[in-house]
Amino acid sequence: MNSSFKNFLIWLAAFIGLLLIFQISPFSAKSHVDSSIAYSDFLYSIKSDHFTEITVSGLDVRGKTKDGQVVATYAPERTQLINSAIDRGIIVRAEPPAQESPSFWHILLSWLPFIIIIGLSIFSMRQLQSGSNRAMGFGRSRAKKNDPEVAKKITFNDVAGIDEAKQELEEIVEFLKDPQKFERLGGKIPKGVLLIGPPGTGKTLLAKAISGEANAPYFSISGSDFVEMFVGVGASRVRDMFDQAKKNAPCIIFIDEIDAVGRHRGIGLGGGNDEREQTLNQMLVEMDGFEDNQGVIIVAATNRPDILDPALLRPGRFDRQVNVPNPDVNGRQQILKVHTRKIPVSDDVKLDIIARGTPGFSGADIANLCNEAALMAARKNKKIVAMEDFEQAKDRVMMGAERRSLAMTDHEKKITAYHEAGHAIVSLYVPQSDPLHKVTIIPRGQALGVTMRLPENDRISVTKIKLLADIQVAMGGRIAEEMIFGEDFITTGASSDINMATKLAKMMIKQFGMSEKLGFQSYDTQQDYMGHYTPLSPSTSQSIDEEIKKLLDSCYTRATSLLKDKKKQLITLAEKLLEDETLSAQEVKQLLGIANDTDTASPLPVVKKTSKRVRKSLNDPQIPDPSPAV
Repeated sequence: MNSSFKNFLIWLAAFIGLLLIFQISPFSAKSHVDSSIAYSDFLYSIKSDHFTEITVSGLDVRGKTKDGQVVATYAPERTQLINSAIDRGIIVRAEPPAQESPSFWHILLSWLPFIIIIGLSIFSMRQLQSGSNRAMGFGRSRAKKNDPEVAKKITFNDVAGIDEAKQELEEIVEFLKDPQKFERLGGKIPKGVLLIGPPGTGKTLLAKAISGEANAPYFSISGSDFVEMFVGVGASRVRDMFDQAKKNAPCIIFIDEIDAVGRHRGIGLGGGNDEREQTLNQMLVEMDGFEDNQGVIIVAATNRPDILDPALLRPGRFDRQVNVPNPDVNGRQQILKVHTRKIPVSDDVKLDIIARGTPGFSGADIANLCNEAALMAARKNKKIVAMEDFEQAKDRVMMGAERRSLAMTDHEKKITAYHEAGHAIVSLYVPQSDPLHKVTIIPRGQALGVTMRLPENDRISVTKIKLLADIQVAMGGRIAEEMIFGEDFITTGASSDINMATKLAKMMIKQFGMSEKLGFQSYDTQQDYMGHYTPLSPSTSQSIDEEIKKLLDSCYTRATSLLKDKKKQLITLAEKLLEDETLSAQEVKQLLGIANDTDTASPLPVVKKTSKRVRKSLNDPQIPDPSPAV
């Protein structure tokens, strides 16, 4: 509780005390009365000479007895009473009618609104006088201080899979432990470190590990916590945050999602007076201005470094930019070891196999995978987590939860089975496709069925033939529906496949320069940080559309030719899916008589027919349509 609020409470208590004094003071109290009697008894007492004097005050009459007591009555008719007293020699006194003072609660309730308004006005004025925009705490920093001696200590042993990033940050830890080591040689530690990487890769965990290793205080705040609707609040919070950090130096300030406040200047709605830009300007000054922030290291994280202001990234502010990517297969195995420390696992759990089967997973994804595996085992009342639980958790994370309660007709199941079988057959025989992992017609997530493929190794760059293979696999489901059920009975289930194939084709033509006609040139029309983009000419746009359609038609023709040649295997696989609902890659290969992977790796000949001609020649009279009439 601050001093201003205490002063307000003191003034309020003093006012209430004055009201109480006024309520019980002699100025507002009535004259002393020992007892009250009836009017008739009062007349009888006068006639009996019990009173020495009488005081008349309006309709109230008081009589003083010979023994000094005061007796009162209410006299609606006073003439007879006064005449009777005068006849017997009793002194009669007259006073003005006493006005009854209002009660304490009546006074308090009538003045309470004015008290509140005056008190809040005084409180706000005193806050405004103490600093700009600090009224009600708006201008104070929302950074949370974590003391490593009290909070749970996190070290580099808790961070795995990003060894290069940890090495980059070792100098920061050494400086916080022994600043004189660098200052003796005239060196200066980096003032700021910017962690760049996708979500869930461990940027926040790295910042906590730096604080834990150096045993230094740690302030954490989000970029969106600076900006408010009031002008100047963000800049005031930046000043307050750095003031607190200087008092606790050496320390670390971690700003998560700094792109919320560190975007390029000049593109806001308010122009140069935009509140966000005011906050950014103050941050730039605090990081490298006239005042030196000795012992205060700024660690920030973002996954959008392209939109940050150049002044924020220059040396002297964020001196180092540390890339924190998704872990590779070895990194994933190390992360699995960290997250399985507290999970009892069986001997059949092979972390290297799990790591190879989770390409593209971030550290957060792997943590979620381990947690899902533990929950899977707990539901089955197991005491340890087995490899089976990890496989089921992986399917849940990658393909979504099963929706067995979804009501599907037999015909819808058959369409789904042929759709997924089409994907699986193309993925088995098209060159450079990722190996098939599992096929299921059990609804998972938003999909009615899933054909899952897993790459054998982590890919850094993708070849053209791999992109063409992905497009053909995406087309396999729709082509299978058209082959088996006819062109008039294709469904909307291929909408996501069409979107993915179209997106890949556009990227190949517009960004990757994989068109002979358009050549080695980028035609990407994404906006720059200022919101500007260079439009394409009509003729160039038409050429791009033609090349995209030509590429998609070519892939459609190849995939159609493949499925036509493998139609018997397509029907066999679909019927087996209707029986078992889920098949692994080994079961699919055994069912189709595929001995080894070399049978699926032979490249397909280029089919010169157009997709239109191929679609017209799909009616094969030798193989009957297995579906009933719709």
